[in-house]
Amino acid sequence: MFGGIAKSLFGSSNDRYVKSLNPILAKIAAFEPALQAMDDATLANQTVLFRERLANGETLDQLLPEAFATVREAASRVLGQRHYDVQMVGGIVLHRGEIAEMRTGEGKTLVATLATYLNALPGEGVHVITVNDYLAARDADWMSRVYGFLGLTTGVIVPNLSDEERRQAYASDITYGTNNEFGFDYLRDNMKYERASMVQRPFAMAIVDEVDSVLIDEARTPLIISGPTDDKSELYISVDAVVKQLGEEDYEKDEKQKTIVLTEDGTEKVERILESAGLLEGANLYDFENTQVVHHLNQALRANVMFKRDVDYLVKDDKVIIIDEFTGRMMDGRRWSDGLHQAVEAKEGVQIEPENQTMASITFQNYFRMYPKLSGMTGTASTEAAEFFDIYKMNVVTIPTNRPINRVDEEDEFYKDTHDKFRAIAKKIREHASKGQPVLVGTVSIEKSELLSEFLRQEGVDHSVLNARYHESEAHIVAQAGRLSAVTIATNMAGRGTDIQLGGNLEFRVEDELAGMAEGPEREAAIEQIRQEIAAEKARVLEAGGLFVLGTERHESRRIDNQLRGRSGRQGDPGLSRFYLSLEDDLLRIFGPDTLFARMMRSNLEDGEAIGSKWLSKAIETAQKKVEARNYDVRKQVVEYDDVMNDQRKVIYEQRADIMDADTVGDVVEDMRAETVNAIVGDACPPNSYPEQWDIAGMKEQLAEVLNIQPPVDDWLTEEAIDPEIVTERVQAEADAMVAAKAADLEPETWTQVEKSILLQNLDHHWKEHLATLDALRQVVHLRAYAQKTPINEYKQEAFSLFQRMLDSIRVDVTKTIAKAQFRMEPLPELPELPDFITTHFDPFTGEDNSSDIDAGTLGLIQTQLPPMQIVQPSPVDVGDDPAQWEGQVSRNAPCPCGSGRKYKHCHGAV
Repeated sequence: MFGGIAKSLFGSSNDRYVKSLNPILAKIAAFEPALQAMDDATLANQTVLFRERLANGETLDQLLPEAFATVREAASRVLGQRHYDVQMVGGIVLHRGEIAEMRTGEGKTLVATLATYLNALPGEGVHVITVNDYLAARDADWMSRVYGFLGLTTGVIVPNLSDEERRQAYASDITYGTNNEFGFDYLRDNMKYERASMVQRPFAMAIVDEVDSVLIDEARTPLIISGPTDDKSELYISVDAVVKQLGEEDYEKDEKQKTIVLTEDGTEKVERILESAGLLEGANLYDFENTQVVHHLNQALRANVMFKRDVDYLVKDDKVIIIDEFTGRMMDGRRWSDGLHQAVEAKEGVQIEPENQTMASITFQNYFRMYPKLSGMTGTASTEAAEFFDIYKMNVVTIPTNRPINRVDEEDEFYKDTHDKFRAIAKKIREHASKGQPVLVGTVSIEKSELLSEFLRQEGVDHSVLNARYHESEAHIVAQAGRLSAVTIATNMAGRGTDIQLGGNLEFRVEDELAGMAEGPEREAAIEQIRQEIAAEKARVLEAGGLFVLGTERHESRRIDNQLRGRSGRQGDPGLSRFYLSLEDDLLRIFGPDTLFARMMRSNLEDGEAIGSKWLSKAIETAQKKVEARNYDVRKQVVEYDDVMNDQRKVIYEQRADIMDADTVGDVVEDMRAETVNAIVGDACPPNSYPEQWDIAGMKEQLAEVLNIQPPVDDWLTEEAIDPEIVTERVQAEADAMVAAKAADLEPETWTQVEKSILLQNLDHHWKEHLATLDALRQVVHLRAYAQKTPINEYKQEAFSLFQRMLDSIRVDVTKTIAKAQFRMEPLPELPELPDFITTHFDPFTGEDNSSDIDAGTLGLIQTQLPPMQIVQPSPVDVGDDPAQWEGQVSRNAPCPCGSGRKYKHCHGAV
């Protein structure tokens, strides 16, 4: 009670904050007369002057009033739209890295130009995030007129652009695109082998449109790039047949560690068998070209020799199922990683499941938190204000409307079942449409849309049904939903980004009706005619009561309901909204009032009878709060687990960047070799032990296997003063000499490239394996709760130890690859076409994949083998000018002969 009295006297904290911005508004207004007096060239030159002032030490905050006034004047001249004062307030809020909550129809797209322009002045790039590709392209095209007038460049990121087109878009002062495209580009950039092939610049600022949809709703699921998904069943079977020809004398095994190594004779035998089977490139098993074969050979050896049927696994229903070594239980659904499970499947002759590996993933929370400045705008954010601050440290500021809201929000109506409810809705729609009032009907699913459509057909009501997802034609229909007697059924109205203007939308009507008419007096007259028709129609719609928004069901989130309601009553127009509910609605059925209340409703309500009650509306709101709290917990848990991986992701990605940027990585490789030598000698020759206690045979075997050297260790043991440090130094010297001899055979630049390639590929390979392991761990760690342990803490501890183990594996594998590989300066044949990589981000509401599948061509060369020492570009083939003749003459991965810059398979070769 006292809070309410204080608020009425002093205003809410939000009101006081907005009021505190009035002095800045006064400064902006003070610049307006001078800017209006400038000609276009002088006004456009303001950008140059602002940048000079920034270079001389002024801050963006100091430039804000004049810069905002400049954008207001430019928009007035270019678009014929002048920012209202409340839009200026929204711009200030965005500039400060906060969320501007603005009602539908208040012009959020125009508001974004203010903060975008100001923050683009330093030249570091501003990203404007939209919820779909249509809005990204539309807003970029629309607002680039203002930015272009003021001398700034604008780019847009949409699916199926080439890397060069993306690089140019990101190099622009302002870049529009969807959250998925920006996130996937970040992941793809960190899978590339050269800095020059990356497309994004360091992050500066992001402004997120429909911020609640992007940072709340879609943040339940991470972005994932997986692949390659090529089927290597034949290779597994072929290598398995090779291994089955080997005898016990051809390998040495360590049953304790479950490792197995070919002997020297065994290696020669395998090389002969592989050569006769056509699986060996060249004469040496450890050449670059045979990297994949060696990997599968090692796994097939382990599968055949170390893993026993009915002990380590069993075969059931044509599937290999792992047996838990501790409990003896079947671990259905679990698979060994790194191709081992496929090797066991080949051994047993069952169906080989293809490898499909997560190569990179990130949550939206951790992606957007990388921006030094993040802000957003939406019509509905206050219900999630706590989450925005908790996760993103962003405050929500409610911006007053330009004109008072005249919409009437009526009480909900309750019916016994869906049939009664939909019959009542259809009659209500017919009643309102017959008097000329436009009706926008919101449904929660496509199925409900089609059911209601059937009821409307029975009532003889003309209507449009929108359930296609984010499509340009949909925006055209939504834009005209305010016309006289229009009835529009739409599924989930969040983030449509199109105003419903009473009487119709001039811009869309001109586009639809005058598309083929050339510019000139005739077209201008036609536009004026449409403008007059819209004005007359708007007057009749206003007389009928404005837009009637009818909700067929409450959504899980109050925000979605508010977004639907907000479509009515824009810019002070009259409007009406009401929700119709029944006991069969999902929200009421799962989260609603208890069964006693439900039984009373069923027994006391007659068929077709409705009741309305503030108490019932309150009960619904309570149910929605329960769902919101549950969904928040889901998202929070996703973030908690991804935070662990995020720290490790940063380390790996920074390491990759350092390797790509370094002039030479010899010192890194040398350190890895030294640590590997220390580990091998340290295991065999523990400190403070006698030489006769040392495991000399094991050390010699490890030195030959990992470092490819055979030092005279037996001779060293005859020396009196021998100790582990001396052994380490001598082994290190031999290993360094062996590698130096290899390096001497190549040019220094080539050797550096070899080392970089080996480092990056080992880093990528082990990181992918680590991601798969963490994913498996995350799926089972919740079971630790039964042992009175906190799952997230257990996950953190195990993830850390797994990361340490991964770094050790990288060190050993890099050292081993450089020691054993044979290097030749030969051009290799053209690489085979890379398999498609899959990008996935499932929509949390519909389960549909919200991302575009992008093939390996747009990922850059993410190779499964080391890049060749020397790449010979094929000579261009004269294929003529007729695209019909190009099929078969142009490689699928070659640039299209038409000169578009895209690959042939994405251009004229598209199937």
